[in-house]
Amino acid sequence: MTQPSTPLALTFVASDRPEAEAARLRLSERYGSVPVAEADVIVALGGDGFMLETLHNNLQLRTPVYGMNRGSVGFLMNDYEDDGLLQRIAEADRTVIHPLQMDAWTESGEVHSGLAINEVSLLRQTRQTAKLRVSINDKVRLEELSCDGCMVATPAGSTAYNLSAHGPIIPLDAPSLALTPISAFRPRRWRGALLSHTARVRFEVLEADKRPVSATADNFEVRRVTRVDVRERRDISLTMLFDAGRSFEERVMAEQFAS
Repeated sequence: MTQPSTPLALTFVASDRPEAEAARLRLSERYGSVPVAEADVIVALGGDGFMLETLHNNLQLRTPVYGMNRGSVGFLMNDYEDDGLLQRIAEADRTVIHPLQMDAWTESGEVHSGLAINEVSLLRQTRQTAKLRVSINDKVRLEELSCDGCMVATPAGSTAYNLSAHGPIIPLDAPSLALTPISAFRPRRWRGALLSHTARVRFEVLEADKRPVSATADNFEVRRVTRVDVRERRDISLTMLFDAGRSFEERVMAEQFAS
């Protein structure tokens, strides 16, 4: 962002952590806070989970979000400082992300839809392994995947659950999605795939009555699913702001060389 000709109108939102709420009160008094519908920028105070929550809450307005870490992880957040906030926001790099659409069918025939900024994941609900049939663009690619689960991750989410499941880190400007198994049993050597961002992924749950599976779009969960379709929503653009020189792309690059 460049220096604005008029002062930025900010709104401050905070997680329920005491230090985040204290920061919200302090910064609101210092910089002023307008209703969210009137804000040029939303300043989110918390951790990565709260950043995702703020982005989800902002799906209609799509106001740029500048996060400051008052939580634990903070990969999606900027460092916290009281001073120079307006200048930092004015000079910040913009990162545009697109969520995934999840459509999940349950045993009762109901369809539940949700959006995921990080990933859509399927997980076994019992001690029994899940058995999934995986199709890409209407072509079956895995007739039977026995696993604890499987996920489709966005570039923004590739450093989260996807990375913990040994999936690939995807540069934010790469037009790709990660298809990553969670503790695959058969095929044992299958480690997932990189897909085009235009790919349409379908999971069909085999033996759903014996091996129940849940589906989650970020923090929205649907239990006992029989089929889940996943695709990117390119028509929805969400903007995160990062301090100059500390862009999301730089963080992703640094993560790949972390020891």
